Amino acid sequence: MKYGLAILILITHFATAQTLTGFLGNNSEKQSQIEAAFLNLQESERFKNHLKTLTKEPHVAGTKANERVRDYMAEVMRKAGLQVEIFPYDIYLPVMPGTAYAEIVEPVRIPLNNKEYIHKEDPFSSDPNLHMGYNAYTGSGDVTAEVVYANYGRKEDFEKLAALGISVKGKIVVARYGGNFRGYKAKYAEAYGAAGLIIFTDPGDSGYAKGLVYPEGPYYDESGIQRGSLLTLDWTGDPLTPFEPALPLDSKKKITRKKPEEVTGMHNIPVLPLPYGAAKEIFARMKGKPVPAGWQGGLPYTYRIEGGAELKVRVNVQQKREIQRVYNVVGTLVGSELPNEWIIAGAHYDAWGFGATDPNSGTAMLLALSESLGKLAQSGYKPKRTIKIAHWDAEEQGVIASTEWVEQFRDELEAKGVAYFNADGAASGRNFGAASSPSLKGLAIESTKVVPYPDSSKSVYEHWLGKRAAKEPPLGNLGGGSDHIAFYTHVGIPSWSGGTGGPTIYHSNHDSFSFYERFADPTFKMGPLVERVFGIMSLRLANADVLPYNVSRYGNDLRTHFEGLQKLTSAYDKSSAPYSFESLIKASDELKKTGEECEAALKTANEANKKAINQELLLLERQWIDKQGMPYGNWYRSLYASPDPYSGYASWMLPAFQFEAANKSTANLKIWEQKYLDTIARLKAKMETITKLAN
Repeated sequence: MKYGLAILILITHFATAQTLTGFLGNNSEKQSQIEAAFLNLQESERFKNHLKTLTKEPHVAGTKANERVRDYMAEVMRKAGLQVEIFPYDIYLPVMPGTAYAEIVEPVRIPLNNKEYIHKEDPFSSDPNLHMGYNAYTGSGDVTAEVVYANYGRKEDFEKLAALGISVKGKIVVARYGGNFRGYKAKYAEAYGAAGLIIFTDPGDSGYAKGLVYPEGPYYDESGIQRGSLLTLDWTGDPLTPFEPALPLDSKKKITRKKPEEVTGMHNIPVLPLPYGAAKEIFARMKGKPVPAGWQGGLPYTYRIEGGAELKVRVNVQQKREIQRVYNVVGTLVGSELPNEWIIAGAHYDAWGFGATDPNSGTAMLLALSESLGKLAQSGYKPKRTIKIAHWDAEEQGVIASTEWVEQFRDELEAKGVAYFNADGAASGRNFGAASSPSLKGLAIESTKVVPYPDSSKSVYEHWLGKRAAKEPPLGNLGGGSDHIAFYTHVGIPSWSGGTGGPTIYHSNHDSFSFYERFADPTFKMGPLVERVFGIMSLRLANADVLPYNVSRYGNDLRTHFEGLQKLTSAYDKSSAPYSFESLIKASDELKKTGEECEAALKTANEANKKAINQELLLLERQWIDKQGMPYGNWYRSLYASPDPYSGYASWMLPAFQFEAANKSTANLKIWEQKYLDTIARLKAKMETITKLAN
């Protein structure tokens, strides 16, 4: 279904209201014409058909089913006119299916269900190729022990247990999903001496306490299981090849692979996920003291810390690991004028089951985008810069194959990478949201103003802003958990992640096409909406005379982050001369002023210097890359942003300082202060150079 009239009205209004950032002379008008043509190409039915094909069978990384998805994506992009390449990697992966079993053995013997129910309302739920609940990169073992409840299994939760005098040594820890990456639950449980770990989905977080459960509603039923990787290493990617691409074993280019036993940090204890229908059997029989405030969940029992000596649970997990082949599929629309400047949009395609919302709503959107861009190019509107549409493998196992591609093309990406847009599960509901590096925030805000929100008179921007009194919608900061990590925190490419979301049954076998068409988006209009946002952002970057980076946001956001860090450190630094971020805040304000002057100059930039200006703009984000890396893992090289090494998902802004604050340390604050001041000075100098070139 097309929305040509509404789109043309909106884009015409926007074009007359302001000049597009980065476009000189009358090129704004030309770009608006291109955008009007692009925005009339999206079709709900096309997105729907792609999603239906992608999710017709479970497709875990390393399986033949996932290879069939690979081939379908490659075919679609070739037909669209893109140059398609398939990049194979041999990575160290769990072999599935293995064994993942739990039961209560005392005072009664009860097997604990670890597979979703078959629902007549969802024909996909009876697929024989669906696996039981399991976690990738668990340890193997068969243990029977008493149980201890550890809330969300966060660092602070285990510290609370220790403060209460509760030992988990030799016991099976039961922790609910939420609060941190599941791998850290396993890491902390093992560090405190646990014999095994059960992670369950609590109905207070994701079940009947939130609303109607599947198949009547969009929340987990009592059989719904969140699968997922447990991988927690000091780097992202293949466990055996940090810093190097895991090229095929028969590749002419030889790489160094670690032996599995040389990789520190792999979990040894058995871990498995359970639904709350199974977990309630454990909680109903626990006899210990009631839990501290905030630890109570949604099961109809008073949660207790310990199960007592009479309650014994068995966890039996057997999981092999071996090197297996995975594939990235990358389609390229070569730029007509600046082919060596790359805009990359990507999403993973591997799933734990069908993966209708996560990830394949984003995959289907990108396939539709490749078709629309192909049609646009065929009609004469070929982008000036190169646009790549990438489909990554093995993200669910630990953001692996995208990382291997970045490591393989690190030098090229450092020289050519304009931006990376991530589309993981990007059309999985009706509420728009996004997170971004500072330099892409202005582009995101401007682009959403010309895309109409379906079935309303509002733009996506207006829907996103809602009734807030703020000057702009909530545009967050990128953390961990998806394929932007290597681009942003390892190489220093400006990155953005956005799309629509809503209630989902995350990593469950019930995340099927049936779930999507009933609850995620019955209209199938969100895929085209997100495609339009990704497309407009890509086309503006691809065609701009000077890259439309929001350079003043660096200083603006830095001040916010330094002020936040001041509060964090002041809470524990009670010395006679407590550390102050005053010099860094001052430097941030100066950087903002320089950035504003730079942006003003770029509006009327000297066209003769465009090439030089863009080369300097490309280097801005790279200034944050520190070759020595972070103290918690030197693979993480960005001084600006990193995944939180204690939770995995959260964004750590200015991570070297965040690491000090997390450990309540002041020892290295002055050392890092100088490194950050030097980086800000380099950024300021780059902006001053750009301003001179523009004038």
